[in-house]
Amino acid sequence: METQHRALPLPLPRAPSAHRTPRAAIPLAVRGIDDARHLGFLLEKARPESISFLQCPAWGRVKTAWRAESVGWFCGHRLVGTALVLHRDLPALPLLGRRSLAYIPEGPTVDWFGAGRTTADWIDPLLAHLRAAGVFDVKMGPKVIGRTWPARAVKTGMADPAYADFSALPADLTSIEAHRLVEELRSLGWRRHDSGDQGIADTQPRHFVRLQLRGRDPADLFADLSPQWRRNIRIAERGGVRVWRASAADLPTFHAMYLETARRDRFLPRPLAYFQQMFRELLAADSGSVRLYLAGADGVAAAGATMIRFGGHAWFAYGASTTERREQRASNALQWQMMRDCLADGMDVYDIRGVAETLDPEHPMFGLLRFKVGTGGEIVEYPGEYDFALSRPLAFAVRMYLRHR
Repeated sequence: METQHRALPLPLPRAPSAHRTPRAAIPLAVRGIDDARHLGFLLEKARPESISFLQCPAWGRVKTAWRAESVGWFCGHRLVGTALVLHRDLPALPLLGRRSLAYIPEGPTVDWFGAGRTTADWIDPLLAHLRAAGVFDVKMGPKVIGRTWPARAVKTGMADPAYADFSALPADLTSIEAHRLVEELRSLGWRRHDSGDQGIADTQPRHFVRLQLRGRDPADLFADLSPQWRRNIRIAERGGVRVWRASAADLPTFHAMYLETARRDRFLPRPLAYFQQMFRELLAADSGSVRLYLAGADGVAAAGATMIRFGGHAWFAYGASTTERREQRASNALQWQMMRDCLADGMDVYDIRGVAETLDPEHPMFGLLRFKVGTGGEIVEYPGEYDFALSRPLAFAVRMYLRHR
């Protein structure tokens, strides 16, 4: 029998009194901050639920096609929020100067309704700062949990034709905070773009699978695995599959499997140089922040994965496997070892990353959902990524170009 683990509910925002304005008494100001101050805020002051490796300063150095900027919200002299802003610069245009699209992945890292503040208290100074820097369009993905479903409920929905996607499936937890955030973003003119096909709509998906690790042990984790997962782990063990920690020097081995996976699953792969840059920058910032795992029998890798760690959280970042040795079930053995390593090292959460919105067995991304939910992890839903055009004509022209190029 699977054990149901409820996520701790987020604190609900206090309703504003009829006798006072809901706006914060002291206006917030946004200005640039250095990496050390940004990192210190994430590690020491940020709410654990809001932490993402995509908001770490070092991640900005991984994304070489973007220009990274760390900004902070200040209440007087006190830093109360941060964001890693990635700028994609347009070619220099006559009379326009330098213009850029700004992207805040899984951020910003702010307490949206703390101290009686509203969404506008955070957004208005941010947009003023970005407008002054020549930004014409802003995209952000607030990391605020809206709903959660335990693995048991998701499996029930996957087996019931009445549930086509997560929007129809009753949730285990619903957050008033996320609902309020979405409503206030819409009222301020922010818009989210859906995929229309129940796939992954945004640059980052809305639905993720995560394992709560605090207070658990390996036997507990193994009991929560689906029967198929447990069988596959035993098949791997009987077949002599071994999982080992590799180094950045082994990235070419991983990348060869990753390219095969991209051809098989029909996605656009990243070049080897991207992974080398990721390891170089993240390891320079923290020697324990990124890992490469390989798995296979007789020393021949049949699966691989990268893991990123920060602030008590671990994330499965990229995975790969070969078709030829699929019967070894190396992917299951690999993830099982990664789960146990996170547990042994005192991680609070292991995030297995995104899945599509669909619950339909005929959808091409259903297999990914089945694999990840088989870990016993819960599904968490975030608001998604929202856009705001600071220059509507320019933002529209760039979107049309990107859509038809």
